[in-house]
Amino acid sequence: MRIACLGECMVELAGTPLRRGFGGDTLNTALYLARLLAGTTHRVEYLSALGDDPLSEQMLHAWKDEGIDTHRVARLPGQRPGLYLVEVDALGERRFHYWRGESAARRWFSGEIALADWLARPRPDLLYLSGISLALFSPPQREALLAALADFRAEGGRIGFDSNYRAELWSVEEARPIHQRMLSLTDIALLTLDDECRLHGPHESRAAAPCRQLSPEPQERQSRREAGFVVTPSEDQNPSPLAAFSSSSAGGSKRSPYCSAR
Repeated sequence: MRIACLGECMVELAGTPLRRGFGGDTLNTALYLARLLAGTTHRVEYLSALGDDPLSEQMLHAWKDEGIDTHRVARLPGQRPGLYLVEVDALGERRFHYWRGESAARRWFSGEIALADWLARPRPDLLYLSGISLALFSPPQREALLAALADFRAEGGRIGFDSNYRAELWSVEEARPIHQRMLSLTDIALLTLDDECRLHGPHESRAAAPCRQLSPEPQERQSRREAGFVVTPSEDQNPSPLAAFSSSSAGGSKRSPYCSAR
């Protein structure tokens, strides 16, 4: 199986004192998948864009060292990756501050990309992306992406989607209809209760309803306040809880085993 993760990796500043690292929701998932599937015939790719600066070179080498296929990573001359700062409060919850407006990935996803060709070199079996991935695209390119994903799925590809809504990137009014359309193309939906409530309303059953209607596959949900649980279209309002729990809902280590098993 060939699994491709689409999104952005950025420079991460976190800890006391501050330490520099690299991270991003879809990159973290690709990393854990590569570690989990090491020694098998499965391949994990990352679809993104980097600049030609030293930090971009370090990122690329780090991904290759982890066994991630990088042949679909575009390189943009004169550009560099974005940056984010992580603050942790007294309860252990994280707050993110982003500097990504001019990043190489943001420029690439906002430009004129032949998305269908990009996805077909060769075609992955499973394509994984997130709400953050969607927010990186300009509106015209987002429409082109959704069309390319529909074609990808019609040709037998499977799609995994993590809602991962970030208010810093786009408004609820802009994100909600795009998320709903994305779910209609999704085989594996990994959702968080907090994000669904922000997008669809405060009541949990109301938040789950669009997912039951649109996605034919089981959907894993994770929450800052509750254990994750699986929802299928035939289940009632009280799905069974799972043992998985993520205090931040980042959960790359939780999503990766589930996607690899699916």
